[in-house]
Amino acid sequence: MVLSLTVTDTPAVEDLSAIGDGLVSFNVADVGPAERRALAVVVRDEAGQVVAGISGYTAWGWLYVQWLWVAEGARGGGLAGRMLAAAETEARQRGCHGAYIDTFSPVALKTYQRAGYAAFGQLEDFPIGRTRTFLQKRL
Repeated sequence: MVLSLTVTDTPAVEDLSAIGDGLVSFNVADVGPAERRALAVVVRDEAGQVVAGISGYTAWGWLYVQWLWVAEGARGGGLAGRMLAAAETEARQRGCHGAYIDTFSPVALKTYQRAGYAAFGQLEDFPIGRTRTFLQKRL
């Protein structure tokens, strides 16, 4: 078998699908289906504009909070904690036993720790001058 290796910043959609489908097939055979489901928490102001939100998913019994954002004018009132609690409640209803999140923001780190998340790993200089911290919480 002759193989060719290509590095690109513009992968073909079909190539990404082949990679994703291959990994999903492997994982299903190895550990069973992920039962991955999107999970979002959206906060709107009185005009209907999004001022905060969470985007993530549940899979294999875990909630992953990929993005958590609060607009500057809505910060400081505990909104992040309330959104996390709402996402965790939904994750529990889906049968999840844990949640995880990562951040390189010192302010967000404190917020997540106040919400009961504990650090389990760090990457120094990710980005340069910051530490990316990975946190988890048992639900």
